[in-house]
Amino acid sequence: MRIQKDRVMAKSETLRARLRHVYWIGGGSGGGKSTIARRLADRYGLRHYATDETMGDHARRTAAEDCPLICAFAEMDMDERWVNRSPEIMLESFHFFRGECFERIVEDLLAFPADRRVVVEGFRLLPGLVKPLLDVIGQSVWLLPTAEFRRKAFESRGTLWDIARKTSNPERALQNLLVRDGMFTDRLREETARAGLPAIEIDGFVTEEAQFDRVAGLFGLWREESLDLGKAALVQTRSSGRCGSGGSSTVISSLG
Repeated sequence: MRIQKDRVMAKSETLRARLRHVYWIGGGSGGGKSTIARRLADRYGLRHYATDETMGDHARRTAAEDCPLICAFAEMDMDERWVNRSPEIMLESFHFFRGECFERIVEDLLAFPADRRVVVEGFRLLPGLVKPLLDVIGQSVWLLPTAEFRRKAFESRGTLWDIARKTSNPERALQNLLVRDGMFTDRLREETARAGLPAIEIDGFVTEEAQFDRVAGLFGLWREESLDLGKAALVQTRSSGRCGSGGSSTVISSLG
């Protein structure tokens, strides 16, 4: 037993070292994970990995015995999935809320070149699965939208009824989905608090720009940007100083 535990610990340490260039953004649906991740990628030159886009591929790459909930879900019709079951059962039986196929996310991250940092995002990033992979807590954050914000986000995207309209009772299906997603967000709130992981409440009272700045600051990207700007300014000032005696005093004052 002791040997097995040591092996698990050694594996975790190896993974943490290999994934220390990865930033993780989890959270409830409609919280702005993709938007912030794309902006971080564009501004800081990160690779953007959207786990929502890999769900089908990950299911195909996973043996049936390792994803029984996915197999059961695939056998259901749309009413069985979203109308005939309670939100509580939907929450407990939804495969990705239970961590199925999370190993495929890790495999993908390890396959990316390590010389470029990655921001990975999606609701599949469960706190209990991500925390053992963190070199530092500040590599991660969970965005937790309120029920009102979530619904408005789906409405603004034009996706509010995308799933529900495929059922025989769209109104009931939508209500079930929204309640289930709210329960999932509540669970994330509890799990991040228990694990001591960063979480941000998304309620619409803070601008997207402010939320972006907060996440960038949490990841330490602002500090890097400030250092880069400071270095650039110093180089520029020194270059100006070479043009004449008037510039040298500027260099001295800028240095202290």
